[in-house]
Amino acid sequence: MLTSHLSPSSSASPSSSIGRVLAIGAPGPDREQLTRALESTGYEVDHAVPGDVHPHIRQAPPDAIVALDDGPGGRRCGGEVITEVRSEPAGQALPLVMVGTAAREPAAVADLLRRGADDCLPSGCAPVELSARIAAKLHRVPVPVDQLLRDPRTGLYSGPHFMDELDRELRRPPAARRGGVLAVVGVAEMPALEKRLGPRVHREVAERLAQVAERLGSVCDRLGWDDDGHLLVLMPGVDEETATRGLASFAASVAGTRFVVADENVRLTPAIGFTPLDAYESSAPQPQSPTQPRTQPPAREAAPGHDEAARRAREAIDEALRHRDLRPVRWEPWMRAKAADGPRHARARVGLSTLRSALTPLLSPVLMLLLGVGVPFLLYQQAYDQLGWDVAAYAYWVVVAGLVASALLIVLECFFSLDAEPRPKAAAQPYPAASAVIAAYLPNEAATIVDTVESFLRLEYPGELEIVLAYNTPHPLPVEDTLREVARRDPRLVLLPVAGSTSKAQNLNAAVTRVRGEFVGVFDADHHPAPDAFRHAWDWLSHGYDVVQGHCVVRNGDSSWVARMVAVEFEAIYAVSHPGRTRLYGFGVFGGSNGFWRTDVLARTRMHGSMLTEDIDSTMRALGAGARIAMDRTLISRELAPTMLRPLWNQRSRWAQGWLQVSLRHLRAALRSDRFTGRQKTGLFVLLGWREVQPWLTLQILPVLLHAAWRAGGADKLDWAVPVCLMAAAVTMSAGVVQAAFAWRLAVPELRRKKAWFWRYLLVTTVFYTHFKNLVARQAHLKEALGERQWRVTPRAAATADAEAS
Repeated sequence: MLTSHLSPSSSASPSSSIGRVLAIGAPGPDREQLTRALESTGYEVDHAVPGDVHPHIRQAPPDAIVALDDGPGGRRCGGEVITEVRSEPAGQALPLVMVGTAAREPAAVADLLRRGADDCLPSGCAPVELSARIAAKLHRVPVPVDQLLRDPRTGLYSGPHFMDELDRELRRPPAARRGGVLAVVGVAEMPALEKRLGPRVHREVAERLAQVAERLGSVCDRLGWDDDGHLLVLMPGVDEETATRGLASFAASVAGTRFVVADENVRLTPAIGFTPLDAYESSAPQPQSPTQPRTQPPAREAAPGHDEAARRAREAIDEALRHRDLRPVRWEPWMRAKAADGPRHARARVGLSTLRSALTPLLSPVLMLLLGVGVPFLLYQQAYDQLGWDVAAYAYWVVVAGLVASALLIVLECFFSLDAEPRPKAAAQPYPAASAVIAAYLPNEAATIVDTVESFLRLEYPGELEIVLAYNTPHPLPVEDTLREVARRDPRLVLLPVAGSTSKAQNLNAAVTRVRGEFVGVFDADHHPAPDAFRHAWDWLSHGYDVVQGHCVVRNGDSSWVARMVAVEFEAIYAVSHPGRTRLYGFGVFGGSNGFWRTDVLARTRMHGSMLTEDIDSTMRALGAGARIAMDRTLISRELAPTMLRPLWNQRSRWAQGWLQVSLRHLRAALRSDRFTGRQKTGLFVLLGWREVQPWLTLQILPVLLHAAWRAGGADKLDWAVPVCLMAAAVTMSAGVVQAAFAWRLAVPELRRKKAWFWRYLLVTTVFYTHFKNLVARQAHLKEALGERQWRVTPRAAATADAEAS
């Protein structure tokens, strides 16, 4: 015991006190012995019992605290006493020494130190040692890290000190500031982590994010954190474009890294909101005129705007969290209005969108005829009348050459599809855990989703397989009860409601951090993959590929003539065009469903919900990052096709507009990139450039013929039997014949037996469907120009019994 080391000469009177110590412990012999030991070395001692510590610290804060730890078998655990002391603001910086009254294992001592104790001593230690340890801590006062200017271990500024740095930056004169950006980084998984692991994860997550930022060597030289676990990033002297690129690279690196947080292996989704510093005025003192009397320098005050800048960056985080697509979000005024007005603001935006959607179908045909026919005709006429130039004649040969080139490219793809790279015969590595993610909008999928889930539960895969249904719904539906019952019956099914989601992309982004598999199969809610799909997908991925796209087959072709036409068209796309292009140009594309990704690649890439074809956009970003994408027409998944013309129009209109968005965003950068070979750049130009020009090029035959008829005095005066023109028309029309023939040759067996479908497709596509798709593409271009980007969901209907049987 402590008293055994006392001697009469070691006593000290209260008048010679060298400090005041609060002794915490239950009344009894142990506390009395501790008191005598402290007093014998010159300390004045006050007492408190566990559970009643706060008043003593508030009313008369001591110089140090010594607490008895009764141990696991006692009345009070030392860890609870530590929590009680440290939860009081005045107790956070006080030296706290734990004195054990029972033997403790090293692990127990370590636990007390981690909880906030500054030192731990056994009950048998000498009073002089106890006194010396207290004195050492009083002379070198321990300061909590969040009260230091910077964390000595991580270099992070605490929240208040970071705001001082931001304040200092905003005080610079605008001419000296030269741009700059404030960014705040949140984590989508933070609420779930905090619920599971406690508030300590805030600091750990901020530290992990800072480690990534420092490893990248980004332009952000000042990093901090706040109590909510946000990483604060100050990027002075950086233009907005450079800052956005740096933040996007940082987000991709974070998303592609597995972190250990509170002893758990987790994947994080950074949500970045930022605001330029140029938007805030400086409050730096203005220089005084020499003629003015000298005054005292103004007292330092907070620059107007630093709180507002932080508030704006945090408001932008809310939008980034909604999409989870890793893109940094710049603050815009509507974000403040959305937060303030709530539903009223949302209704106003919906109203404007509805009005634009109503006007676009009326304006588009007029604009199409005006821009595609009227304007070229007037140009040809004016050039001929005013300058004597027959521009229309040159335009005619340009159009003919373009149509012939398009036809030859289609034929070339057909022949290359015969030489498509075969699937590896066996996996190069053991089959790992795999995940399937089904993205669903339940009101649209209610009739089919249970059948889809059951088909996934029948998959044959040698390793562990989980099926994640990531869905959104504006209101509860009865089918959710059925799905929960299926999940209780089979734990492989994981139901993931995505609150606030408005797109497939947001559902996928929410799911990618939850999956356990080394690779992920991405599916729409009407897809039924073949039983061996995941096994064959790993055959590709284990040989160095990052993504493999399978063959989507229509399973409801018997439903209508539209479904039959789409069934054959899908064979032309997935059995012929995709494999042919992959072989011809050296890269594949992800088609949105029945695609398999390495989880790390998908986590870094994500899906961008603002893109109407988020699959092609993700393809371009993955290719730009060096991913290898394979195409396998033997990797089968069966889906539902639209059964009526209106849903088909809406679907293809969205596809066409989405392809345009991807072309505008990626084509120029891809053609200038050093990552792509010349062969790949040729393919990207054809895929993203030529396909956007062709619908308008085919329309140019009308103003050319109108001009020719005008010059000749009537259409009956034209010679329609020009050999070169007839040959060009024959070549153009033959491309459809060749593609239909190859589609039948390479189709899945159940469709090859339906030869009549292919003959009908050949007839319909020659007479109607090709022109229909060109019309859709031109209308989609005008919709994009008019800012109409509404997603119209394709209705799903249950497949017929005959289609299911096939």
